[in-house]
Amino acid sequence: MALYTLPELPYDYAALAPVISPEIIELHHDKHHAAYVKGANDTLEQLAEAREKESWGSVNGLEKSLAFHLSGHILHSIYWHNMTGDGGGEPLDKDGVGELADAIAESFGSFARFKAQLSKASATTQGSGWGVLAYEPLSGRLIVEQIYDHQGNVGQGSTPILVFDAWEHAFYLQYRNQKADFVEAMWQVVDWQDVARRYTAAKERGDSLLLLAP
Repeated sequence: MALYTLPELPYDYAALAPVISPEIIELHHDKHHAAYVKGANDTLEQLAEAREKESWGSVNGLEKSLAFHLSGHILHSIYWHNMTGDGGGEPLDKDGVGELADAIAESFGSFARFKAQLSKASATTQGSGWGVLAYEPLSGRLIVEQIYDHQGNVGQGSTPILVFDAWEHAFYLQYRNQKADFVEAMWQVVDWQDVARRYTAAKERGDSLLLLAP
């Protein structure tokens, strides 16, 4: 039985236009995200077969494949919900997301400085990757991370709460090679209500990271 399934989009293909075209949303979700789900499930089956046969010659490749596809599935599952056609702007207390706004100001100095850092991290990721706002439980602060492909350059216990997909399949049909233009446009569709909910949930389970022996 497959452990992972492709989640349904929380909106229709045209909901994020003109920032992201319906064609991109359809291809991105139905083809690319679906491929990561299939890849994760297929890799789990191959690992089960390796255990059954005690055949470990391909374990390095399989573990890398599992991390790649599973991270792709998780990041995309967050990505769809991080966006809304009614989004954009910045988190404000009057919109009920003041706690998130305060955390951003405390961690980065101001919203403008945070926006600049996440934009640069997303647009300058070498090759394929992501820019991520994450809750880091050891310090209790927010950090920006730069993810190559679907892995690397991340704190081990950090929880992503806002993700910008900077893979070419996320924007090339519409923005061509202008990744920075796509990243700038992304700020128009950020769903701060969703990001705030993820921030609250991450803080509540932050102490589950056990770094010291009892």
